[in-house]
Amino acid sequence: MKRTLPLFRQFTAPTSVALLAVLAACSNKKTDEAAPAIPATITISRPALYPEGLAYDEANGRFLVSSFTAGVVGQVKDDGTYSAFADDAQLVSTTGLFLDVPRNRLLVAIADPGAGSRTATATQGKLAALASYNRSTGQRLAYVDLSSLRPNLPHFANDVAADNQGNAYVTDSFAPIIYKIDAQGTASVFLEDSRLAAPAGSFGLNGIVFHPDGYLLVGKYDDGTLYKVPLANPTAFTRVATAQVLASADGLLLSDNNTLLVSANRPTNTVFRMRTTDGWTTATAAGTFATGDVFPTTMARRGADVYVLQSHIGALLSGQNPPVTQFAIQKVTF
Repeated sequence: MKRTLPLFRQFTAPTSVALLAVLAACSNKKTDEAAPAIPATITISRPALYPEGLAYDEANGRFLVSSFTAGVVGQVKDDGTYSAFADDAQLVSTTGLFLDVPRNRLLVAIADPGAGSRTATATQGKLAALASYNRSTGQRLAYVDLSSLRPNLPHFANDVAADNQGNAYVTDSFAPIIYKIDAQGTASVFLEDSRLAAPAGSFGLNGIVFHPDGYLLVGKYDDGTLYKVPLANPTAFTRVATAQVLASADGLLLSDNNTLLVSANRPTNTVFRMRTTDGWTTATAAGTFATGDVFPTTMARRGADVYVLQSHIGALLSGQNPPVTQFAIQKVTF
């Protein structure tokens, strides 16, 4: 009796390989078609929002932005859709954001520059606070008043970072202070030094990042200086020596242990890529990205990409009327 092999066994080896290649190509094609392109620019149409802080929440596919004027923390999708993520009466003006992924929380720095709908005589130029929100639900977890630690000074909580143990660090632009808030919510003055002060009415300490080797890198807005602050001995802080002028240094982002991105707004409107070979004793410029006259503030990493926030806060501070109606989250390319 003549036996017929099952169909799948009748293919020769070359034919099978060819078929597998075709199937793989089809599969890859479907995958490529399913994955939408990451936008170079995300436009936020929200009149007078003036966002300052930026974070990217990979798990939920959204950017999070603060607001100088409304105080609300918003979420932004790739198509520019904006909606509220967290809002309560104590969010006077929200500034720096830090997404603490291991603890599933968003840290929010709070100030009162006098430009928001919730500004008050009691808090204008005197407010420094930190709030935390559940990353998944937007529910508030804690609120810490930092200005009460030094009640007789002007205050402006600007940026926030966190270390591996969950300690948060907040810069104060109106006082030469970095605050520490431990994982239990207890606040203290981590560093206070007159060398970190800015002239009255000017912004001083601003961007801050945690370095995994056990120190903070901090920028000072008024003179563009960078500082290295050891966690174990903050009073032993040192200035990072660099020939690059970083005037109006705002947001900081550690790209890797030896690469720091610094966003500077007016007059340069530039993101600087700074590199070190000696553990941030010194640094040199290794690239720039011009944003245009958009008052870039903070940055966020999204996979291998970095985005910078076009805040237009300069227009707000100068009293421009009518207010800016569109803002953007812009991919940085060197």
